[in-house]
Amino acid sequence: MAFFSKDIDPALQGAGAKAGLEIWCVENLLLVPVPKTSHGKFYSGSAYLVLHTILVKSGPPQHDIHYWLGNHANEVDSTLVSDKALELDAALGSCTVQYKEVEGQETEKFLSYFKPCIIPLEGVYSSQPGKSNGETYRISLLTCKGDHAVHVKEVPFSRSSLNHNDVFVLDTASKVFLFSGCNSTIQERAKALEVVHYIKENKHGGNCEVAAIEDGKLVGDPDVGEFWSLFGGYAPIPRETPLAVQQQPDTTPVKLFWITYQKKLVQVATSSLNRDTLEKDKCYLLDCDTEVFVWLGRVTSVTERKTSISAAEDFLREQGRSNGTHLTFITEGLETPMFRSYFSSWPQTVETKLYDEGREKVAAMFKQHGYDVKELPQDDCEPYINCRGTLKVWQVNGNELSLVPVSEQTKLFSGDCYIVQYSYPGDERDENLFYAWLGCGSVMDDRVDAISNMSALVDSTKGDAVMAQVTEGKEPAQLFLIFQTLIILKGGISTRYKTFIAENGFADETYDEEKTALFRIQGTNPNNMQAIQVDLVSSSLNSSYCYILQNGTSVFTWIGNLTSTKDHDLLDRMLELINPTWQPISVREGSEPDSFWSLLGGKTEYPKEKKMKKFIEDPHLFICVLTEGKQKILYLCFYSLKG
Repeated sequence: MAFFSKDIDPALQGAGAKAGLEIWCVENLLLVPVPKTSHGKFYSGSAYLVLHTILVKSGPPQHDIHYWLGNHANEVDSTLVSDKALELDAALGSCTVQYKEVEGQETEKFLSYFKPCIIPLEGVYSSQPGKSNGETYRISLLTCKGDHAVHVKEVPFSRSSLNHNDVFVLDTASKVFLFSGCNSTIQERAKALEVVHYIKENKHGGNCEVAAIEDGKLVGDPDVGEFWSLFGGYAPIPRETPLAVQQQPDTTPVKLFWITYQKKLVQVATSSLNRDTLEKDKCYLLDCDTEVFVWLGRVTSVTERKTSISAAEDFLREQGRSNGTHLTFITEGLETPMFRSYFSSWPQTVETKLYDEGREKVAAMFKQHGYDVKELPQDDCEPYINCRGTLKVWQVNGNELSLVPVSEQTKLFSGDCYIVQYSYPGDERDENLFYAWLGCGSVMDDRVDAISNMSALVDSTKGDAVMAQVTEGKEPAQLFLIFQTLIILKGGISTRYKTFIAENGFADETYDEEKTALFRIQGTNPNNMQAIQVDLVSSSLNSSYCYILQNGTSVFTWIGNLTSTKDHDLLDRMLELINPTWQPISVREGSEPDSFWSLLGGKTEYPKEKKMKKFIEDPHLFICVLTEGKQKILYLCFYSLKG
């Protein structure tokens, strides 16, 4: 879920919405998109930003951000593309992993995007058509290493560059040679052959010869003679002399540093690390010698993150680390398995459910009788439609429909009615789904107009659309998945609601940031979470939920005893969405201060048992037939309907 704003670089607007690769390059201090036809071509004098997006069937999109620095890229461009990577991460909801890529030392993840390889080009990138970008054809000698992802590196065009252990590609104007060292592996030779075909198709337009040269085989082959003539004639490649004593590399202890606001690194732990050391309002650097991670706490600001990245760059420079040192930036909650492996204890994200309390005894009894016991999933089932489409929301206001701005369309008032149009890609064309959402406090005239206007909107769309009428509190899971984040507020802003309240002398409960309000937080994951404003009384609490109690600028978060870490994570995320400036006071059930209860009008009894899901009867399907002006309803079936 992206949180784009007007402050983001225009070149990044809409990034991450589609699966696959998106690439930008710094040109004249501006970020410019690189067309797909140029993906995989990287110029040594430029700096690039690469976004890789995976759209999964259920759950949020997965994003990886890489910024690639050519060996001849200037410092200004390198710093700019680093800042743009952080800007893009913030726009995507701070849910990406960022990698620094240096020419010749790229990670395997980065290389896997470009099949079969990337071959850096001399010069700088230019988006202007017709310019050569500094690229001129010349003979080059390349070495290919790697069994899975191929690292292609240009080496000096000299006989001394050849050896018996690697595979080389010699690219000339009319022929491409593949030289395989006698000690190279079959996998390396196969990957190098893919590189040869890539060069033939992309640099020679498919019009060149290909020759394979075997190390040590001289049988008068004309290709072999031509190959060695380019090096001034044949001469044997010297054998590498093994070292008398094989030195074991020194193992450097892992170190964890806290990055201060002044870009200073303060060592906080070494070797034996614990997850509890990492605080969510700080940034840390984990030094693993050839691998360096920067861990960014979830509540840190963009400024603090930029400072941390700059401090990490300075650290590597001062330490004199080689370009082969990989630098990875990780946001809290998105830690990679490699990062977690350096910690002696890391809390499990999967909670044990089946064997809680006395259920383990029941399960054991069934297993003794030969039954395989498995736990039923508690999360929502997979959505039946694509939940990454386009959402439009209209509010019913008198006889008119008002299109709700995108920034406000996840907020619904229970005193109003809304029409929701959701368009998503189908098998052959875009599909449309319409909901008429009727707030439980809405007036009848607004409800009638909502249904009527929904029918009119459906008629204006091409093709068949699906319509549904939804009452507040009885929303289907599909609606929550479409909204992803939904905030339902008390009161209303429509003209009819305000008139109804005034004529009947009722108090207007419409939400106001300056007044006291209580929200129940619910949902299953960050793409399916809701904040529901409930009555401002202690009986609205339930041990199965987390709550936000707002009193102007003072905010409490209440954590029920039956809630899980997943619920706590949703609470934190919802706080950031409602108002990121809030600094809440966290309260656990049973340890509430008197000021908490006074805001709710005093302490009373509230539900303390796990709330059970209501049994939902299978829907029934009917067909309506008009006969002689009378409507007959024929009962067809009672099978469960999906979709």
